[in-house]
Parts: sequence; structure tokens; C-alpha cells
Amino acid sequence: MAKKNINKKGPENSSPEEHKKDSSPYVFQRNKINFEINIRDLEWSEKQKKLIEIALDKKTRIIFINGPAGTSKTLLSVYASLHLLNEKKISDIIYLRSAVENSDSKLGFLPGSAEEKLAFYNLPFWDKIQELISGLDAKKLKDDSRAHTFPINYIRGLNWNSKSIILDEAQNSSYKELVTAMTRLGHFSRMFILADPMQTDLNQGRGGGFEKLFNLFENDVEAQSHGVFTFKFSEEDVKRSELVAYLIKRLANKSSPAKSDDDTKMFL
Repeated sequence: MAKKNINKKGPENSSPEEHKKDSSPYVFQRNKINFEINIRDLEWSEKQKKLIEIALDKKTRIIFINGPAGTSKTLLSVYASLHLLNEKKISDIIYLRSAVENSDSKLGFLPGSAEEKLAFYNLPFWDKIQELISGLDAKKLKDDSRAHTFPINYIRGLNWNSKSIILDEAQNSSYKELVTAMTRLGHFSRMFILADPMQTDLNQGRGGGFEKLFNLFENDVEAQSHGVFTFKFSEEDVKRSELVAYLIKRLANKSSPAKSDDDTKMFL
């Protein structure tokens, strides 16, 4: 575990005036990686590039990302996190989601260890890792234990220094869970909170907390001065495929009253 000061000059090499100005905290954190990852650059839209710019800005601490399916919310967050890891701004990537099953059907008992039971929830993360880096680099991350995946339900009491946290499918997390996650952030960490409110798996009557928090911080100058930002994609930003772009737009503007919300969600 390393003890770090942001100021690259040690006290013995700094003038009294420089040392006085340096208010960087000393914190305990894990050593950074000693290898480099080759990250593929994809064909990003201008709006996606804007999100990457905000994500990599040193002032950013938390960013809420709201958007429909196919807008690359998870892919962009993993891409930014890998760059932060490469640049030695962070030591680890943590992928979180709420262990919520589809509200219309249940899997029932799953055999195996806790890790095996949760493997299905973590597939989106490793899918994006494989899209962005080689199998050899992905193995390096695993072997050096630099990428961690676990449910949001078990994070209370943790303290994250120099981590990039991706909280995916946040439309399935309660207000309390999201607040718990945000208040785990220590020094030099940042968090991506991703959600598609159209695709909640929470039972009717049990509202998630994402939209409340997004609205609370949206375009708030004071929040931005503390590193808390919001970013919103629309149906126009869907890049997965022309078919998905059509479906999202059509379903978002559905005019037939005969179709219930549950009927709509099944297509997404």
C-alpha cells in the first residue's frame, strides 16, 4: 500500500513557499500498475467525445449518466476508467450493480459460490473490457487484481482511494444504495453512475433513486464546483444499431394506449 502526495516534489526539495501552498492530502492507497494497456479507440460521436472529456477531467469526481439502451454508457465509462488506470491516476476499477432480478420473472436458486452466482450480473463489464483491450491485457488486469466486480448491496463501510467506480444499471438501485455508494468515495477517486430509467426492474411501487439524484444535481453550478456532473443522452444518440435506434424512438413515443409499460420494457 502506497502513501501518496499529489505534489511530485518532496518536502526536502520544495521551497518553504511551495510547501506552504501544497494542500494535497496524504492518503493510503494501492500502488499503480507497472504495465501498460493498449486501449482501442472507437469511432465516437461528438457527444460521446464530450462525455469522455468530462470523465477524464481532473476536477470530475462523480458523473451521473442518463440515457436509453445503446448509447454506450457502460462502454464509455470503462473506456475512461482504463485510460485513468493507464495514466496512473487510479489503481483499480470497481464495477457495481444492484443484484435485482427482472421484475417479471425469477431465476430461483443458483448453484455455486457467491462469485459464480453473480457472474451473470458482471457480464456487461467484461464484455466491454474485451471490446476495448486484448485478451492478454484483460488477463493482466485479472492476474494483478485490478478489476473488481460485486453487488452494491455489500459496500457499506468501504473507503475508496484512487479508484474508478462504475455503478451500472442504477435505475435498479434505491436512493439509499446510491447515497451509500457515493459516500464511499475517498481521495483521488471518481464514480460513474449509469442509468436508463426506461428499463427499471424494480417492482411497481418501489421507486429507484437515480432520477431524484440526477435532478438534484443537474446543471447545478455549486455541484459542478465540487466535481459532481450530470450528462444526458437521448434517443438520437443510440449507436448500437439502426434497428435499436428505431425501436427506442418508436417505443419512447408510443401512441397506442393498449400497450402497458411492462409490454414496452420487454423489448429493451
